[in-house]
Amino acid sequence: MTLADRSAAEMTAGFAAGDFDPRDVLADVAERMDAWEPVINALVHRDDARSTAAAEASAKRWRENRPLSRLDGVPVTIKENIARRGVPMPSGHAWVEVPVADHDAPITARLEEAGAVIVGSTTMPDWGMLSSGVSSLHGITRSPLDPSLTTGGSSAGAGAAAAAGYGPIHIGSDIGGSIRLPCTWLGLAGLKPSFGRVPLDVPYLGRCAGPLARSMADVAAVMPVISAPDDRDYSRLPRFAADAEEDLGPAGLTPDAAFSPQGLRIGLQLDAGCGEPVVPEVAAVIAEAGRTFAAAGAEVVDVDPFIDDDLLGDMDLFWRVRSWNDLRALPLAEQDLILPYIRQWAQGGAHVTGTTLMDCYHSVQEIRRRTVAATDGFDLVLSPVAPGASFPAEWPMPYPDASEKMGHIGFTMPFNMSEQPAAVVLGGYTGDGRTVGVQIAGCRFADRLVMAAGMWFEAAAGIPAPQPADLG
Repeated sequence: MTLADRSAAEMTAGFAAGDFDPRDVLADVAERMDAWEPVINALVHRDDARSTAAAEASAKRWRENRPLSRLDGVPVTIKENIARRGVPMPSGHAWVEVPVADHDAPITARLEEAGAVIVGSTTMPDWGMLSSGVSSLHGITRSPLDPSLTTGGSSAGAGAAAAAGYGPIHIGSDIGGSIRLPCTWLGLAGLKPSFGRVPLDVPYLGRCAGPLARSMADVAAVMPVISAPDDRDYSRLPRFAADAEEDLGPAGLTPDAAFSPQGLRIGLQLDAGCGEPVVPEVAAVIAEAGRTFAAAGAEVVDVDPFIDDDLLGDMDLFWRVRSWNDLRALPLAEQDLILPYIRQWAQGGAHVTGTTLMDCYHSVQEIRRRTVAATDGFDLVLSPVAPGASFPAEWPMPYPDASEKMGHIGFTMPFNMSEQPAAVVLGGYTGDGRTVGVQIAGCRFADRLVMAAGMWFEAAAGIPAPQPADLG
């Protein structure tokens, strides 16, 4: 274990005590990236000069006892579709000429204002429309736990960077599971916030951004920073109700003071009602998580399936039309560069009529209605993140046929459409050692509650964290 493996709170405590400074931490993170990048391919852009300058400025502030925030000097990464001025922003796919961002997204601006050290931009698959790290531009991003396995996606590089220890905090985005899927398949903690909680400069139906980390404490530590309001996001929410620093505790939340299962009504959902069936080993992990909450005083009640295959198919088709529209707008030379799997998938939306597309839109609203209705009356809902464990890194999706609807997002996608927060923490392992995450969803705006529940579960369950593979 090196400084790169410490939590954000441990880092800033060390900075304050003078035991080490942000330059020392950055040096260890850089060494970790040097060792792992040839194996996992997590970064699309690494700017050592820029991060070194940021670390030096932070070290000076800590020496003078004037840190900008509790993240001052802490290394973070940002997914490549989140703009950083002057940094390439390819969104995962090959280009004749890769675009370069001419501005900072709200997340980037808030992190830099807080003094965080942005060490790089992380990879994603083409347009973020795959649940893997397969990209026409980057090749394959692989799991540090087992490089033969997928990271999940589309926040593939963010997940890989978190699992490999490129610092404690990594920002991804999620429109149907793209933060939570890497978390379950890499043994990480993460949060898909309430829609509008983290401002974006390009908001879109269901799209959220949030953190992936090795612990929920690090997820909680960054949320007050990246959730600061920004008028560029017309869907933004107000700040958390109690975001004064003195009310946050040492890392934003503390499991002992912030959460107790006693008296809570918690739903347990083991069947999404659509898509692929849940693998028994995965179901067993989630059921055991339910027993952990029940043993601490929660009332745990089964939740019936509430989404069906017709609704899932309409959601899938809605996204295909969106991506087909993006594809057909490209010059022919650039269309040919898009990953063949994505081209084939998007072409499924090529001949959809306006009437059919409107039917799909109504289905999106029905997904929202059903999700809110099914979870009403529960403080939290526990479920799998995905029906199965991780799959080979070379596969674009958990299934080979691009004509199949997305049968693995039945537990995640509904909470994007309903705008409710959903966290993930490590729940256990399959018999062959693959990680399984527990999704903890809450009512809209209950971001603090789902994070606190995740922190409590990590401590109560005591499941050992996965370790990266031996580089030899």
